[in-house]
Amino acid sequence: MKATTEQSASPATVPAGIGGGVGEQPERMAKTLKTHWVWAIALGSAVGWGAFILPTDWLAMGGPLGAISGFLIGGALMVLIAVSYGFLIKTFPVSGGELAFALVGFGRTHAFFCGWFLTLGYTCIVALNASALALLFRKLMPDVVQQGYLYTVAGWDVYIVEVLISMVALAVFAYLNIRGTALSGRIQFIACVIMLIAVACILVAVIASPQVVFANALPAFPEGVNPIAAIAAIVAIAPWAFIGFDNVPQAAEEFDFPPSKAMKLIVLALLAAALLYAAMIAAVAMAAPWQALVAGDSAWGTADALTGVMGGSGMLLLTIGITMGVSTGLNGFYVSASRILLGMGRAQMVPKMFARLHPKYKTPYVGVIFVGAVCLISPWFGRAALTWVVDMSAVGVTVAYLYTCLCAFKIFRTTNSPEIAGDLEGTRSTSKKILSALGAVTALVFMALLLIPGSPGVLGKESMTALAVWTLLGVVFFLMRRKHNKTLSDEQVDFLVLGGSRPVETNFKAARTAASQATK
Repeated sequence: MKATTEQSASPATVPAGIGGGVGEQPERMAKTLKTHWVWAIALGSAVGWGAFILPTDWLAMGGPLGAISGFLIGGALMVLIAVSYGFLIKTFPVSGGELAFALVGFGRTHAFFCGWFLTLGYTCIVALNASALALLFRKLMPDVVQQGYLYTVAGWDVYIVEVLISMVALAVFAYLNIRGTALSGRIQFIACVIMLIAVACILVAVIASPQVVFANALPAFPEGVNPIAAIAAIVAIAPWAFIGFDNVPQAAEEFDFPPSKAMKLIVLALLAAALLYAAMIAAVAMAAPWQALVAGDSAWGTADALTGVMGGSGMLLLTIGITMGVSTGLNGFYVSASRILLGMGRAQMVPKMFARLHPKYKTPYVGVIFVGAVCLISPWFGRAALTWVVDMSAVGVTVAYLYTCLCAFKIFRTTNSPEIAGDLEGTRSTSKKILSALGAVTALVFMALLLIPGSPGVLGKESMTALAVWTLLGVVFFLMRRKHNKTLSDEQVDFLVLGGSRPVETNFKAARTAASQATK
């Protein structure tokens, strides 16, 4: 039996013996997302605020050549992972993305922990983007923003005005996401175009400036640092720097185009993101002697370098770029976090209310409100403390990358179906197996760089502690829900999350049994 993509994802009547205790199939979301909006969701989420605030940090780690090379290599490695995403989006175009992929490949327990870590990661990035907007205002209007001092957390002074700026941004983008995906998708695309124009203008203006000498970008690597280690330190942050392209599968249920186009959109978004990062690093490195820049005590060295060359116009372009980057990050991660919660709510891994759609706008409004409410707490803890949690979330996202690639590998290893494997009629998906395996290896390398002591990208002790705490909380919550989860069969969960019964070709236990019988 062969199952087509449409059969695997289309609504169906509840199969006999599956619907009991679950009720009607969950309402599916409206198909309103256009191709260029989806590309903008991937690009805008992958770039965000970091490209405009952190170039001096990256120069300190890798030097101009090390930082640029690291981002280009990191982007290429992420493409390996993205290939598996494209395969699986085509077959399972449902909300939840990696949650659904982990469910297909490894079952409900793995799916829960994949969703658990992604929910934290995406939610923290929403909060960090809101704090980045406050940081921008703190730089532009320090006398206004640094009013109403409250307290200091991890060396970061917290002011009431700064807190209010972050909270207003969170509330505005929560409202936009509740109002509808079409509205948020259109805004995302416009913001991405403006951001790209701002970066292009910055790079061209720096190169054309008579004040700029290319000797500013020398030496190519930090003194006393092995070039390979310098590049590896930047590659290690690729899971964090490019987080966002994986927002695409979260919204797959809402595509108004064939899901087979998703892979091309993801690859193009990753290419654009890598070039944008490289352009900003190059512009800052050439604008001023980079070693002096990173040795200074400026809170925002990127702004100092560009305003030194371009004056007020440099700050204007940088302000436009970071505002658009923050906006696209806020919007994109609201989309992904709420869709992960939607998928977990459908599977009843979390309370079923998360599976509800807004009666008018057909958006997962409970998930949006939940994410917004959690993030409204974060500005009160200070940016430094929040950064520890965000750094830890890179591990969770890397786990999701690994599940996706391994799931794709299992599908290509166990089936000859052209509908599932996307291969030519009558042939095995050897090349796709290799690509998905390489993606899994890449995810493991990223994880090793983040977790192994002595690695150039290893997490700090605060982030490691946050990771341990969140993992423990996940175990506790899973055990609390275990009794309820036993009331649902695997077939019921498949039906609720995947929109129908699981394709035969992805039932790996059945596939192995059939293969064993065929050889007897």
